[in-house]
Amino acid sequence: MSSDRIPMTRAGYDKLKTEVDHLETVEMPKLAQKVAAARSEGDLSENAEYHGARESQGLMQAKINLLRDKLARAVIVERAKEATDEVVFGATIVVKDLKFGDEETYILVGAGEEDFDAGRINVASPLAQGFLGRKVGEKISIDVPAGTLKYEILEVRFDD
Repeated sequence: MSSDRIPMTRAGYDKLKTEVDHLETVEMPKLAQKVAAARSEGDLSENAEYHGARESQGLMQAKINLLRDKLARAVIVERAKEATDEVVFGATIVVKDLKFGDEETYILVGAGEEDFDAGRINVASPLAQGFLGRKVGEKISIDVPAGTLKYEILEVRFDD
């Protein structure tokens, strides 16, 4: 796996840790029981339940491994305490889309906390990286996989 650090808040870290613990202590044992029950039915070569349960077990283990890797590379980042006009981790920013003229609000969050529909974007994403360090009033172009986006930063605030 990559050795890149993953910035996240304490809440995001705790959420991921809770998910891993639940998968390992609740969901994996359930799957192990399904595998054992299916195995007891005899001939494994034509036992669809057995093969399905084994596949589910493998997929869940892969998910657990992915989440554990994120946790291992996590760097807990505290949000800035004092107001600033510079875009930093944890900031809520209001920007104007210079192509369409509409205003959009984003919150720069850590891994595990992103929810694009709610405006919560991962600080490591190309979009968030383009905003970091910029100040109110700046017009910027950000290259993302879909093309180049142009914004003006209208506001930087810290919502509690």
